[in-house]
Amino acid sequence: MDLVVRNARLRGESGSKEIAVRDGRVAAIEERLAVQADREIDAGGNLVSAPFVDPHLHLDAVLTVGNPRFNESGTLLEGIAIWGERRPSLKKDEVLRNAREAVLWEVANGVQFIRTHADTTDSALVTVEALVELREEMKDVAEIQVVAFPQDGIFTFPEGEANLRRALDMGCDCVGAIPHIEFTREDGVRSVELAFELAEQYGRLVDIHCDETGDDQSRFVEVMAKLAIATGMGSAVTASHTTAMHNYNNDYALKLMGIFRRAKMNFITAPFDNSVLQNRTDGYPRRRGHTRVDELDAAGVNVSIGHDSIMDPWYPMGRGSMLAAANLLMHTAHMSGRERIRRLFDMITDNSATTMGVRDRYGVRPGAPADFVILDAPDEFEALRLQSECLFVVRGGAVVCETAPAKRRLLRNGAAREVDFRIPPK
Repeated sequence: MDLVVRNARLRGESGSKEIAVRDGRVAAIEERLAVQADREIDAGGNLVSAPFVDPHLHLDAVLTVGNPRFNESGTLLEGIAIWGERRPSLKKDEVLRNAREAVLWEVANGVQFIRTHADTTDSALVTVEALVELREEMKDVAEIQVVAFPQDGIFTFPEGEANLRRALDMGCDCVGAIPHIEFTREDGVRSVELAFELAEQYGRLVDIHCDETGDDQSRFVEVMAKLAIATGMGSAVTASHTTAMHNYNNDYALKLMGIFRRAKMNFITAPFDNSVLQNRTDGYPRRRGHTRVDELDAAGVNVSIGHDSIMDPWYPMGRGSMLAAANLLMHTAHMSGRERIRRLFDMITDNSATTMGVRDRYGVRPGAPADFVILDAPDEFEALRLQSECLFVVRGGAVVCETAPAKRRLLRNGAAREVDFRIPPK
């Protein structure tokens, strides 16, 4: 064997397991394996999980906070304005440098699948060229999908549709839109219809920034659901954000849940950005700025969590941790019950793998690619509570990242002890 992991805990399994890897794939999983390997890792009773998935990120803007200026209001519209000011001076090598670094941050945090959006508003399509190139460059550590994303809308300027088509010709994996930014509702509906038409024409996925507003009359998600059913595209369709749904009339929202389940479409929420950008006009009391995560999940709709921004005009913080994103959503979505905490872990693993269409080669099981992480925690609950480090990140059977967690040596009454934030054994 090339690698053996011993004393591992797997999700949904009792007791410890041993995992053998050969030729980049999981060869066997047993309670005990009498095999030798080029390298052995003692997981120490910690959780071995399929890698984290980030299905919504803007790699073209990462690590640009403060350039050309800071978003002092903290609003979505000022973030868009700042990006518009910076866009004319974008350089491919700068986009690549920042995006490359952010991908490495995410890999160090256990992410191996990323869907990024590339702005198609600028006719030079610098971001598309850069991120399509990055997709190939970084495939040894992460699989990247690129969305052709018209940040300022498709029909708000003459080249919008042509740029979108050119981006798909350049190799983008998904078709995007942003209907609530279009000048009129009619143009918004038309933009969604165009995204579906192009996806069918090019054989691509659909991922639309949909109803990312606090306006309870922004209802383009119903258009997406109708088209997902009519075209049969279903699981190839993703609605990102849908924050307006938080403010919908409850009877209308209840009706939508059944339509979404029938459509088999995916939803992505972005806890970092949504929590700080949405409902800025509320005053007090102030509503929570995310979609109806718990209701969608209870209705059997596939819900994922995306990081969205890392130090950019929309969100000034972040380090690429999907555990941190899920931890934040636990608080803002009232998902602190034990079963719901487990579901949050699903939303950064299995659910997001479904959203990206990679479930057929995802998971820790014999025959699957040997892509997994070893967390500094025994289970999902502790991983989310501690926002734990990834001790080892394994991709294709090779260790691509190792992390030594911080050690805290507390001195008291002449004695020293280590503090690790774990409940002491009885």
